Amino acid sequence: MRPETLLALKKVSTATLATALFKRGLRQQYLQNVQPLRVHGQSMVGAAFTLRYIPAREDLNGIEVFKDPTHPQRRGIEECPPGHVMVIDSRRDARAASAGGILVSRLAARGVAGIVTDGGFRDAQEIAALNIWAFHQRPSAPTNLTLHHAIALNEPIACGEAPVFPGDIMVGDGDGVVCLPAHLADELADEATEMTAYEDFATERVRHGHTTRGLYPATDTSNLALFATWRKTHGR
Repeated sequence: MRPETLLALKKVSTATLATALFKRGLRQQYLQNVQPLRVHGQSMVGAAFTLRYIPAREDLNGIEVFKDPTHPQRRGIEECPPGHVMVIDSRRDARAASAGGILVSRLAARGVAGIVTDGGFRDAQEIAALNIWAFHQRPSAPTNLTLHHAIALNEPIACGEAPVFPGDIMVGDGDGVVCLPAHLADELADEATEMTAYEDFATERVRHGHTTRGLYPATDTSNLALFATWRKTHGR
């Protein structure tokens, strides 16, 4: 991912990126039932660092397992690189927490861009106050050991029914999270930037009483001429 791609993706919406992916035949990259605890400024953007859970087995998931420094969840908190997004496959099960306030605080202190789970967080209000994007399904107080067994780091996972490969680019905003295949990130950022400029133009026109017919989508070419003028005026 180019440095300019990172900056561009911070300024475009997950909705626009989902449309750009759809144009390429990719329909399952938007994470389902994953919402932000708090909306920050610009969008969350970072490469995926993954953790996968399987169903817990009672004889392997006593509270004592957290004493093991090689436990995958605890390793992941220390190994997720700064600027990355920790993405957790919690099997879409929010009955037990994927992580809590102390662990997410550690990620924030280490400069991680965000954490995403299709399960839940405990200490949700505490996490919401941190300077880190955090997405989950809903709050959940029980420890992850109740239902989840952390099994693997940095392998392909499913999160919110979307396929996520290590290094894929995760983008999150107030609507949710979309996963961009790593090899497409640069071109998707360029296309989404262009789409966003036109959407801003169309929104302005609609708010001033213009019909959407011929404007959105731009089937009336006269709107393209107006858009060109608008871009010059707005430096877009």
